[in-house]
Amino acid sequence: MIDTDWARDLAQWIRFEQTPGVGNDTGRRLLSAFGLPQHVFDADFEALAAVVPERVARALLAPLPSDTRALIDKTLDWASLPGNRVLTLADDDYPRQLLNISDPPLLLYIKGRIELLRATSIAVVGSRNATAQGVLNAEKFSESLSRECLTIVSGQALGIDTAAHLGGLRGVGSTIAVIGTGADTVYPARNRALAHQIADQGCIVSEYALGEGPIASHFPRRNRLISGLSRGVLVIEAAAQSGSLITARMAAEQGRDVFAIPGSIHSPLSKGCHLLIRQGAKLVDSAQHILEEIGELPSRLPAVKAPAVSGSAPECMVLSALGYDPVDMDTLATRCEIGIAELSARLLTHELDGLVETLPGGMIRRIATS
Repeated sequence: MIDTDWARDLAQWIRFEQTPGVGNDTGRRLLSAFGLPQHVFDADFEALAAVVPERVARALLAPLPSDTRALIDKTLDWASLPGNRVLTLADDDYPRQLLNISDPPLLLYIKGRIELLRATSIAVVGSRNATAQGVLNAEKFSESLSRECLTIVSGQALGIDTAAHLGGLRGVGSTIAVIGTGADTVYPARNRALAHQIADQGCIVSEYALGEGPIASHFPRRNRLISGLSRGVLVIEAAAQSGSLITARMAAEQGRDVFAIPGSIHSPLSKGCHLLIRQGAKLVDSAQHILEEIGELPSRLPAVKAPAVSGSAPECMVLSALGYDPVDMDTLATRCEIGIAELSARLLTHELDGLVETLPGGMIRRIATS
């Protein structure tokens, strides 16, 4: 049976948030002046107009629109299901760390393990078009941090975000996905299975009403929640103009640590990380560096043993000649003193083994696996 007091209070909060002109800032101003939403709706026009513009005061006193009534009913049904919660600014479970940012949402829609919102968290973000090396770094770093009880926060996008969530799910810290749609919507569709896994083993967080689709302006805004929930932000592969840099900037403004993994000077996806490092972000090349900076206990996990390089001695020589910076086929063939056809065959073997990757433009790069 639905608690009638809970349903009535939540309905008032949803109506309040959905009122035209009531955003986070205006909403907090009204709450500061009148208290809970029901007190706002009980106020007269003169009292409201003394706090907000007249058009907003009129909207607050207008009859409840039918579409808002439908949204309230839908949300109450959703929130009554196991694992689903809607947190208000007045809720004791509302994440304390978000109350300290400049623009906390009036409502948070939660799906999954709400207790993760109280955990010490690290955000891991980066390019949607990540390289194989970037994906591997995101998975390994996130898994290592999660095994030390740090919860991994990311945005459920393709590329680095997906790898971060997968790594986080492998440790006790698990993962939080802050999404730019309603909590009942999966975006991108390719991450449907991942979203279900996070809802079951981790936590999904959204500030957007149920049914909200992937509007472009939602994603930069949700970045403030990714950083706000976290003790620090780790950036893995970001172009010079990147949404990940927005998250890093917001983290710095919120007083969070910013970490960045350096990369090849030839890679466009290293430009953003190198820019952050020049601006004061902490350069890290292992999860241990992050643990030391935030004061957590050093990792006691056994060191990961690098996989043996497959292939014959000549093939190993190809990897040695390749190094870790991108190189074109002609240059590599000259280094190895073999023909292009033979080199292509050996590189194909290494690519199938996950030891090298082909970059845009035909450049070849070795993948560090440990």
